[in-house]
Amino acid sequence: MRAALVPTYGSPDTLVLAERQTPEPGPRELRVRVHASPVTQGDRRIRAGDFPGIMATLGRLLVGWSGPRAAVPGSMFAGVVDAVGAEVTGFAPGDRVFGASMDGAHAEYLVIDHTKAVAHMPEGASFAEAAAVCFGTSTALPFLRDLGEVKPGQRVLVIGAAGGVGRYAVQVARHLGARVTGVCRREQVELVRALGADDVIAREDADWRVSDAQWDVIFDTSDHFVFAEARPRLTAHGRFLTLGLASWSGIWDLLRSAWSSGKKARWTVVMDEQSNVEAVAGLLETGAIRPVVGPRFPLAQLAEAHRVLEARNTEGDVIIDVIAPRPREVAATA
Repeated sequence: MRAALVPTYGSPDTLVLAERQTPEPGPRELRVRVHASPVTQGDRRIRAGDFPGIMATLGRLLVGWSGPRAAVPGSMFAGVVDAVGAEVTGFAPGDRVFGASMDGAHAEYLVIDHTKAVAHMPEGASFAEAAAVCFGTSTALPFLRDLGEVKPGQRVLVIGAAGGVGRYAVQVARHLGARVTGVCRREQVELVRALGADDVIAREDADWRVSDAQWDVIFDTSDHFVFAEARPRLTAHGRFLTLGLASWSGIWDLLRSAWSSGKKARWTVVMDEQSNVEAVAGLLETGAIRPVVGPRFPLAQLAEAHRVLEARNTEGDVIIDVIAPRPREVAATA
């Protein structure tokens, strides 16, 4: 099978395409013929060895010191089951599935345990759409629903509202019944409004930190702000959520607020669980979230896809079409 490889940390030019043996599913595994896979900021970070702040050493200890231990990149996928192990239940060859594999998705085939982060695709969703929603929604949902405990009528601020997690955080918060304010670049304002934000702050025009408004939840998907900046803009029992934890001060904020009443800082590692992917499938099926599919590339142009992602000038998920899509599927996501 064809697969992308990351032999060492570095620029997109380190990515190469090679022939590798097609994996055989174990007794509890299903093998998926991958049709589409996004290139996420997590994929970029692992390819570049970009572990910020206090995570610089820990990140390499966990992922690999001189290069990723998992040679084949790609953390999210959508495709068709083509083989199953003897102990697999709930899936059969021919099923359309999507999910999170941690690695190995930028290849023609991958194997995944049938109890892990894999679920059936909703009817009517294309492979690109299913691949696009998985990363952002499966991150935003546990942050807002579980950590933020967002309730109907509450006010939620999403910083980085047009980013890979932010554009789905806006939709998830709206689905949970919140009034949503998004922070984004000026040219992204209309996109964020279209995703359901009630109010939008263009960061070139205003600073949310000096606003008169207060929010029940502030979700920083950009990893640019700290609890001290958010605290004055939180309600009495508000929560500050952040995707990043790159400083000792951030850790201290978490520990200190955990033992205090009132305003709190919260962070978590999102686990790739089947129930999470199934919840994403439900949101996609009911229309509670809509995919935002951006530029699309064949597997052979994975390096270019990484360059586009790094430029941060796209308003949608960068998708790798491992199998060339049908023309009507491309038209549907345009």
